[in-house]
Amino acid sequence: MMGTSRDREEALTFTIPSSSSHSSPITVSDQLDSYLADPRSASGSFQNDGLLSAGDAAAADIDFGFFRPDFRQSPLAGTVELYQRHVFLCYKNPRFWPPRIEAAEFDRLPRLLYAAVVARKTHMKKETRLTICEGHDGTETSNGDVLIFPDMIRYRRLTHFDVDTFVEEVLVKDGEWLPGTPEVLKGSYVFVCSHGSRDRRCGVCGPVLVSRFREEIELHGLQGKVFVSPCSHIGGHKYAGNVIIYGSGINGEVTGHWYGYVTPDDIPLLVQHHIIKGEIVDALWRGQMGLSEDEQMKKQEQRLLLNSIRNLEEDSYVSCCQSNGGSCCQEKDSSFRQNNHVLVEKRKDPDVIETEAKLSADNNKSSETVISRNNSGKGALCKFHSMTTWLDSWEQEDTYAVLAVVCAAASVAIAYNCYKQLR
Repeated sequence: MMGTSRDREEALTFTIPSSSSHSSPITVSDQLDSYLADPRSASGSFQNDGLLSAGDAAAADIDFGFFRPDFRQSPLAGTVELYQRHVFLCYKNPRFWPPRIEAAEFDRLPRLLYAAVVARKTHMKKETRLTICEGHDGTETSNGDVLIFPDMIRYRRLTHFDVDTFVEEVLVKDGEWLPGTPEVLKGSYVFVCSHGSRDRRCGVCGPVLVSRFREEIELHGLQGKVFVSPCSHIGGHKYAGNVIIYGSGINGEVTGHWYGYVTPDDIPLLVQHHIIKGEIVDALWRGQMGLSEDEQMKKQEQRLLLNSIRNLEEDSYVSCCQSNGGSCCQEKDSSFRQNNHVLVEKRKDPDVIETEAKLSADNNKSSETVISRNNSGKGALCKFHSMTTWLDSWEQEDTYAVLAVVCAAASVAIAYNCYKQLR
């Protein structure tokens, strides 16, 4: 069953602040959380109580982490509200984010950017989300940088003086912000909700997942191709750990997939299957950018149906091989038969294809279509028949048979013509 608005816990959308108890996470809080602009200053600065010391980590995990009572107790698919564009403002880090960073009194940039987006929301052609991600000056994502998906572009060093112009030119008119030059983003971008001051579950789960992602990225040599960052509230605290992965495929289409109830043990699966191979891990899938909640449910149903067909095909192939003494069997890719929660979506990132090739070689991946003969001496063919296209059912021996018939007909025609001429 699809989650309700309450289940999603204030999913991130731009709505005008109201007195409703279900206010948007990007609303002006009644109680402003003030803290110094310099995160290095301890005096008077906001300290995120959601990030715990090592000594409290074990106890916190039981109550708020991956072993909490409500973990994996709710369905995931269809829990992402419809949106067409996601804007990330790179700004400080989770330790200094108040519960509603856009309402921070002394941090004008996120607050003014939010206010400008709300003011111009009705003039935007695309439903837009605004989220804060980590920013460090002098790094790939410096404070004030703005990342936009699915545009896959970055604007550098936005200041509070430029907010109105930026929103008008880029988000309303879908043009360019002339003072800045948009940079094209390549690779995959992973965002993990780590907003501990907003919800303790995100504060406990998020940082662990970020660290695990970085380890896995280094393990596969994906530095510079896959980027990971903690981010502020994205909606759905109950599904923590929450992960969003943006990236473009070979056809240039940019996708944004959301995952929930992610644990550190799931990170290798997401990196190897989603990022490297372009496969959806449906057991953790919440939804994706550009689809309504109903469309997300239907999308997953279609993938599950397709996966069931593939499993039937695989079972038919194995039975065929076994009935012929196993001589035609070749080892299939182990990932093809592992559980039903990994399904294929053609969105492989060009920047990680080389890594995928190496990974496939290490796993001794074999061809998905195997043609083999039995041992009866009759030359009968045992082939894995595809249910998705009639072309796959066209056997090699069928081709030979057709050629034989054509040649026989031609021979008969030539012989008959000679017979007529002799008469």
